[in-house]
Amino acid sequence: MTQKQLDAVQQLLVEEVSEKNLMEYTEEVSKEVRLSGTHEEYRAFQYVKDTLEGFGLSTQLLECDAYISLPGEASLRVDDKEFKCITHSMAQPTQEGGLQGELVYVGKGLPQDYQQADVQGKIVLIDGLAVPGAVKLAQQFGAIAALFINAAYTHEMIVSPVWGSPTPETQQLLPKIPVASVNHADGEGIKADVKGGAKLSVWMKTEVDTGWRKIPTLIAEIPGTVEPDKFVMFSGHIDSWHYGAMDNGSADATMMEVARILSENRDKLRRTLRLAFWSGHSHGRYAGSAWYCDTYWEELYENCVLHINVDSVGGKGATILSEANSMAETKDLAAGPVAAIADQEFIGSRFGRAGDQSFLGTGTPSLFMGLSEQQPSTDPAAQAFAMLFGGGRAGGFGWWWHTTEDTIDKLDPDNLVRDCKIYVGTVYEACSNPILPVNQLSAVQELKGHLIAYQEKAGERLDLAKSVDRITALENLVTEIYASIHNKILTEEQVSLVNQGLMDLSRILIPLNYIRGSIYEHDLALKQAPIPALAEIDQLAEVEVGSDAFYQYKTLLVRRVNRVNHALLQGSQVSTELLNKLAD
Repeated sequence: MTQKQLDAVQQLLVEEVSEKNLMEYTEEVSKEVRLSGTHEEYRAFQYVKDTLEGFGLSTQLLECDAYISLPGEASLRVDDKEFKCITHSMAQPTQEGGLQGELVYVGKGLPQDYQQADVQGKIVLIDGLAVPGAVKLAQQFGAIAALFINAAYTHEMIVSPVWGSPTPETQQLLPKIPVASVNHADGEGIKADVKGGAKLSVWMKTEVDTGWRKIPTLIAEIPGTVEPDKFVMFSGHIDSWHYGAMDNGSADATMMEVARILSENRDKLRRTLRLAFWSGHSHGRYAGSAWYCDTYWEELYENCVLHINVDSVGGKGATILSEANSMAETKDLAAGPVAAIADQEFIGSRFGRAGDQSFLGTGTPSLFMGLSEQQPSTDPAAQAFAMLFGGGRAGGFGWWWHTTEDTIDKLDPDNLVRDCKIYVGTVYEACSNPILPVNQLSAVQELKGHLIAYQEKAGERLDLAKSVDRITALENLVTEIYASIHNKILTEEQVSLVNQGLMDLSRILIPLNYIRGSIYEHDLALKQAPIPALAEIDQLAEVEVGSDAFYQYKTLLVRRVNRVNHALLQGSQVSTELLNKLAD
């Protein structure tokens, strides 16, 4: 069981968290709607900048060009009845006169839902939130538009799978059909008519303003005293849907309060704390953080030891803190503060392709996106959120998430203080612990489990014996590294060697576990399997042995296995080199 007690310094720091400050910061940030690239958003950035400078932090307000999409007006008529609806970021707008077609219900919009439905040239009706994968499938099957049934309120969403601003290679993946959403009551009524056999004619008109805009990024730093070049990046977004008091005003307030407390205790920080406030999160599919990664890729690769993210904290009823996103290697870092402050065992959930996790290609360990969630529920909103947040074992951020109702009354000041304390304890530990609090043995063991599972799935169709042997050898080496760390008093030079070795392992293992394509690009914002390079083993296991598909998948996967094996060989070389240096 995780230790339920903070060390003496952590305890002193978390006691400095001020409810008054947190609520004041949140109220100020969320007093205006903050669409990406707007004057209102810029004023919020300027307020945060001025506040941080008041704490003595150095700041930079950067600007970049980003592909931003702001939904406008939307209208919907089913037969002769009008319904309220919204359209979505990155969806195609309709022509001036709107779009008309027959409505076809396709359940949750999964591939099997389309097998018995003829949707060519029609409008599809789908249960759930407007997400990129569902829109992509609707397009593939020939739908001319998609209409989603949300919960009690309609939820703003971005429907593009393209991570960050598009390139010539990805622009064709942007949505090509109009998309709208209705609330649960109206949607269920429409669905009942369709399922009852009625042939409904739908007219919809949507406006979406999409194009290149200037957006800001705010960077602020508290220098470390021992390793100032190495930094922990603590990030969150300022742009919002509507007033966004929880998403993401409360998170911005948390970042400011952490900055205030640590600025007053900067002499205790070994490494630099770099705070990063993004735009383009909600309306550009993480365009701000993706641009920052692209622009400062080498610096991040060489010096960023950890990325901690914060999103939508302190909500009313947000009592579950065990499910937040973490990597296997960062789970231990979160477990202590969560146990000590919230009295919960931190289980953690694997990162998906969501949030401002734009730094996986740089091999940067990551922890948290959101932190506190609602209890699980049968409410349509909770059911939809369960699969978007954490591991699907909790109820997401609250029914008001991404709606007009995300106002300051949805925050619980006690929960916000609790969440901020966890971030204070976590960020301080990451910046101050002499040995990087990144458990590479857990990372290796997670990879080993995935490789064994893939081998069982592939059977005799693909040989992963060398991969399993190499991950086992790496596991033994990393076990030896941690034994060496714990069994001897390290000099400052040895501490530096250990930390560099742990970072070098991250640069190898994280892309292996989380990146499908190039480490210099950004994978799509779509569901992704562990060790994505081997995901096609699922297809290999299903096709007929000896068929063209069998040989094609096998050719592909032999090449992918080479990539895996080489990465594991590099990991063993790094580990062996570190052990040799520690033995000198």
